[in-house]
Amino acid sequence: MTSTVAELSIPGVPGFVMRMMRGKSKAERKSIATAQAIDALLVPDPKAQCRVDGQHVADGHYVQALTCPQKRGKPVEIARVGTYDRTGFVGQAIVTGVTPKGPMKIVLNQRASRVAD
Repeated sequence: MTSTVAELSIPGVPGFVMRMMRGKSKAERKSIATAQAIDALLVPDPKAQCRVDGQHVADGHYVQALTCPQKRGKPVEIARVGTYDRTGFVGQAIVTGVTPKGPMKIVLNQRASRVAD
């Protein structure tokens, strides 16, 4: 799965740093069987300790709500929405939370594809 920063607003972070982050991608690899499909791709990374608050996957569309703890402060909320087929999924994750300097928001464009069986 590849997540690309589409938009971000983080109080206290210098503008030039946010401009550098915009457009950056992070890839994550998962080995899954064909039968596991979209449900396995939507499972959060265990290291993040996120809780799935709700998830609906049907008819080529998915919606997922997550809460992820932070080292300091309140947890962040993640809302994911997108479409899928047998080859993978395309969607968006919107991360919202509060930093010591105010509310923050990060929008990630996400894409995952099956590579091989």
